[in-house]
Parts: sequence; structure tokens; C-alpha cells
Amino acid sequence: MKAKFIGRVRLPWTRRLRIRLSVLLLLTGLASQATAQALTLEEAWRQAEAANPVLRQAQANSTATEGELAQAREPLFNNPQVSTQVNRLQFSPLNGGAGYSVLEWNLGLSQTLELPDKQRARRVAAEQSLSATGQDIEEIRRQIRAEVEQRFIKALGLQQRCDIEEQALSAIEQASQATRKLVKGGEVPILQDNLAEVELERERNQLSLLREQLILARADLATLLQLPADQLPQVEGQLLPRPPRYTLATLLASAARRPSQQALIDREQAAQSRLEFERASVYPDITVGINTGRGGEIDTATQVTGLSISVPLPLFNRNQARIGKASAEWTQAQIERHAGERNVSAAVIVLWQRLQSLRERVERLDLSVLPRLEQNRQLAWLSYAAGQMDLLQFLLVSRQATDAQRDMLDASVELRQTQAALEAAAGWVE
Repeated sequence: MKAKFIGRVRLPWTRRLRIRLSVLLLLTGLASQATAQALTLEEAWRQAEAANPVLRQAQANSTATEGELAQAREPLFNNPQVSTQVNRLQFSPLNGGAGYSVLEWNLGLSQTLELPDKQRARRVAAEQSLSATGQDIEEIRRQIRAEVEQRFIKALGLQQRCDIEEQALSAIEQASQATRKLVKGGEVPILQDNLAEVELERERNQLSLLREQLILARADLATLLQLPADQLPQVEGQLLPRPPRYTLATLLASAARRPSQQALIDREQAAQSRLEFERASVYPDITVGINTGRGGEIDTATQVTGLSISVPLPLFNRNQARIGKASAEWTQAQIERHAGERNVSAAVIVLWQRLQSLRERVERLDLSVLPRLEQNRQLAWLSYAAGQMDLLQFLLVSRQATDAQRDMLDASVELRQTQAALEAAAGWVE
């Protein structure tokens, strides 16, 4: 039988356009999914530093301190003052006669000269304030990197935890299928089939719970990176940390140079300079002026040029209030610096001890526990398939292996997070 050629049906142009657009959007979406790459820690750091609003605000606020320093570096802090005066004197003779008028004018320029000690103290205080602002910005940047690493590790650990649960679910599904065949053949009671189904549903529920936690972890990371609301990043990387290249002594030395500690030192020095400025303000500044004027009748006009020096007498206002306030701020800055040094050192020591304990726990699980339990699971599956082990025994061995993998993963996440927290507390940068 020959096929009859009917001919090609020509669709309306509007429908053809919609079809072409649909195909184009589908291909574009597939291409974007194919080229999408998982987020690395280095890329997460870069995005966070570029988009974090707290860091951007701190960088914008630094312009105020830069302006203060620029003003303090001017050769003369006070602006000069210009004064002028014009007088018209009208004379009316008492004995009659014609009256006359005299025009007088005066032009003066004065400048207040700041004492050298006050000028130096103001400049030092502005320089130290600007240095402290720069250290604060660097500390904010490092805190952002530390927080990004913590959330990144959490998301990465949950991804790997989902992989472990999927493997466990696959093993239970295989056991459940084998048990169902044995139940149909009457070789095992239906109790084992019910046990397998219950265990299967428990594992599915556990996997669903972890996937929900993973969504929340990705959302937290996306918030820190300022990603679009509908974009949840998928992360990739090594969970176990790199071997450390430092000792406790080097970490404590690095903690003393941490930007937050340097900022406290700079603020203490700035407070001390402000106190010196207020103490120097007890002694008044000198105002030097020069003026010139002209007065008298036209044919006998007199040109007058003078130099004036004025000094306020510090009899009543001795700047006691501002000196007391500056002294209190300096004392408070000293207290904050000493407390910061103590707290940072204590945090480094505690995190170092916890890191050592976690490293030992991970090594024990990796070298002693996991290999044996994985071997037991393989042997248990072979025994169960050969009918030498019932389902309950197989599930017990499989659960032990899965629990060991979970413990290993949790310990690895804690180890990586603790090492990141330790390096952040010590201000360690390689």
C-alpha cells in the first residue's frame, strides 16, 4: 500500500512565531543550565566583597575621615578675616560759615595663628583616626570572608550529607525489593517486608529533611552574596581543610596584628592626641592683624598703617570640661585595647585546642572506623543475598555504616568550620 502525500500544512504566521520563540527560549534555558557552574569558595568571597552593603557603607564613610585629615594638614587651621570701615564726618562751624565733610576709611586683615603643639596634636589625631578607619574596613572584609566560609561549608556539608542519604536509600531500596520477592515466594514472613518499608520511608523522610535544610543553607549564602531572590547557589569544593602551616605561637603573634587590634591601638593614640590638643588649648592662640586707613580733609589727608596683636586671657575658661572628656575617652580606649587583646588571645587558644581534638577524631573515624564498617556493609549484602542473614541484621549493619559516614561528615564540617573560625580570630592570612 502506497502512502498518499497530502501536502504540508501552513500554519498562521503568529503561531509559527510563537513556536520559534518557545524553541529559542527552551534552547537558551538548556544552554544556561549546561554552562552553569557550581560556586567555589574563592568566587563566593569575591562576590561578597563586591556586593556586601556593610562593607560598602564603611568604605563610603571613610571619606569623612579623609576630609578631617585634609583639613588638619592645612598650614593654617583658621581662616583669615577681612574687615573694612568707612566713616563720613560732617562738620558744622559754630560761628557761621560753610560746613564741610571728611571721609575716612579703614581696611584690615587679621589671622589667628594656632600654637604648634595644637596643630601637631590635631594632625596626629586625624592621621590615627584615618588609620583606624582603614583597619575597620579591613576587619569588616575579613569578617565577611569568615562568615561566607562558614555558610559555604554548611551548604557543602549538607550537599554531601544528601549524597550519603541517597546512597543509604538506594541500599535500602535494593533490600526492600529483594525482601518483597522473598515474601511473595513465601520464604520470609511479611513482617520483614513491613520492616523494610518502614525503614525505607524513614530514610526518605530523612533525605527530604536534609534537602529542606540545604535549601535554607543556600538561601543564607545567597543573602550574604546579595544574589537574586530566585537564585540559590550550588557549591563545590573540598570539605576537609588544608593542613595548617602555623603553630599556636604564630597564631597568637598574628592575633596581635589583627586589623581590629590595630584599630584599637590607633584609636587609643588618636584619643591621646586629642587630649594633648585640649590641654594645649588652655593657652590662647595669637591673632595678628594689619590695617591701613585714610582720613582727614582732602588737602591734608592722613594715611595710617598699623599692626595689631590680640591674645585672649585664659583667666576663667581653662577648658576643663573638654580636657576631662578627652581624658575619659583616652582611658576608655586603653581599657578597650587591653580587653580586646585578652579576648582575642583567649579565643585563639580555645579554638586551637578544639581544632586539635577534632583533627584526632576525624583521623580515628577515617582510619579505623569507616573502612571496617564499609567492609561489613558489603559482606552483609552478600550474606543477605545468599540467605545467610535476615533483613534486620542487614539493616543494622547498613545503619551502622551510614551512621559512621554521618559522624565522619559532621566531624569534618566541624573541623573545617573550627579552622576557619580560628584563622579569622587570629587574623591569619596566607
